[in-house]
Amino acid sequence: MPPVIDAQNLMKTYNGVAAVDDVSFAVAPGEFFGLLGPNGAGKTTTIRMLYGFSPLGGGRLRLFGLDIARDWREIKRRVGVCQQDNTLDPDLTVEQNLLIYAGYFSIPAAQARQRAEELLAFFALSHRRQAKVMELSGGMARRLILARALVNQPELLILDEPTTGLDPQSRHQVWDRLAALKQRGLTVLMTTHYMEEAAQLCDRLVIVDHGKILVEGRPAELIRQHAGAQVIEIEEADQALREFVHTHGLAFDDLGAKVIVYMPGTSDLHQVIREQYCGKRCTFRTSTLEDVFLRLTGRELRE
Repeated sequence: MPPVIDAQNLMKTYNGVAAVDDVSFAVAPGEFFGLLGPNGAGKTTTIRMLYGFSPLGGGRLRLFGLDIARDWREIKRRVGVCQQDNTLDPDLTVEQNLLIYAGYFSIPAAQARQRAEELLAFFALSHRRQAKVMELSGGMARRLILARALVNQPELLILDEPTTGLDPQSRHQVWDRLAALKQRGLTVLMTTHYMEEAAQLCDRLVIVDHGKILVEGRPAELIRQHAGAQVIEIEEADQALREFVHTHGLAFDDLGAKVIVYMPGTSDLHQVIREQYCGKRCTFRTSTLEDVFLRLTGRELRE
């Protein structure tokens, strides 16, 4: 079966700076695919090209086997987009936001009302159907934006940081709904800064930085390859520890006041570190996707 998204050598330049630099990836039908990276890495620029908002600067892009440059109208009909910002109409009620949006796709009124009813129930918003958007909590507004993106029953859902700014309870509510959509077989492409979100939802992902893909794979595979099975964080590490990890070929990050050691699953050296090199404070924990992200993209702030 051909991929839903087939991106080959995508390019986009702004004022001589490559925002997207030779990016290639494919997304299979029914796959939940993640596009991760620091601020300014090129994520949003990439997805804006995917749904036709921004023209290609170079490369080839096909969705559903269609060329985005030639068939963008047909592609847009089959795609749902949930953007970072709240683009709901504040003058309309919750239900009206769905019904008016359905009109953009020429969905008949009766079908639009039925679809709105289904989506309000699915996102637990039926009791607020007559509320104005400004009366909604952040979590409710985000669920409504997701519902609106599904009005046209898309074959591909594109999510640009869908849970940014939400409290933990609201974030998990959105995760539950996204997991349910995943179970239904909907193809989803998502950008996010929450590594736990990516690890839970994504079948496969890429990490990009400075417009280029650094790695691609399944979350568990990337964790194993780049962060091992366990992480040891040693506060106030001395030179003896640094020499020990270097001698034994262990991957580590030296942050000055702290050394972070990445232990493979087959190693028993963690016991040696625990007994001989843990000073005032040592933290032993399981490796995560966030460790991979920080190892590959660095720890400096991006503003």
